[in-house]
Amino acid sequence: MGNQVEKLTHINYAEVPTSDPNGFDPDGDGPRIGVSYIFSNDDDDDDQDERADRYPPEREQVNHEEKPFDLQDELDCAIYYREECVYERAGGAAAHAPESLLNRCRPGDLLEFLATGQYPHWAVYVGDFQVVHLHRAEIKNNFLTDVSQGKKGRIVNALYRFRALPPEVIVRNALDHVGTRDRELSWRNSECFAAWCRFGKREFKIGGEIRIGKQPYKLKLQFSEKKSHVLEFQSLEDVIMEKRRNDQIGKVAVTQELANHLNSTHEIKGDYYVN
Repeated sequence: MGNQVEKLTHINYAEVPTSDPNGFDPDGDGPRIGVSYIFSNDDDDDDQDERADRYPPEREQVNHEEKPFDLQDELDCAIYYREECVYERAGGAAAHAPESLLNRCRPGDLLEFLATGQYPHWAVYVGDFQVVHLHRAEIKNNFLTDVSQGKKGRIVNALYRFRALPPEVIVRNALDHVGTRDRELSWRNSECFAAWCRFGKREFKIGGEIRIGKQPYKLKLQFSEKKSHVLEFQSLEDVIMEKRRNDQIGKVAVTQELANHLNSTHEIKGDYYVN
């Protein structure tokens, strides 16, 4: 598959098979299927004009004016490969101002910069106050404070449960790709690139897994202690795309989106609601 593919609109919950928010399927009609992003690219850009060109008006429901990150609007979630948990975010860690974050960083750390209504932006700290990151279809080496653009950030080494490579290898992975751009890129977004640098797993790359119709990955959205919802995907790449979309629109919007779909299927499926 080529690295440059046409951007398609995200399919919302009303357009894919889904099920009870508690993860149960009373009718046993089949699995809950997630969205496939085979022909989609994630968008780390803050350019609202570019975004407007790529999404139809009815999908442009998020106010992209930058707002401080609200931890209360972050949706806890976990990713499973078959029965193994490979990613978990529960009670997200607090974010710090760029200057404070610098004092906590070590070479090889994964960083996540956050702002309400925007995709999280990931980077690899390589030392000397600098990070390497994928931004606007190019892998760049910049100062951490410049990349943050005033956003708060946090170290996210522990979210993925894969074994990390040695710090010097992580840094080399990142620096070796500085300047890679456009058709040369093997990653859809900043998170996939940064995670690949740290863990070295091909699943983070575009086309790193063959889609053969099975759904080995599950994304569990944890709305509360008793309310959750599960979607199934063909690849880790697809799961990450959906997780990042949820991070962008926030917990309240995801809850309402799912509730709207479940309510609309009431007369066919029965009483499925998110409280």
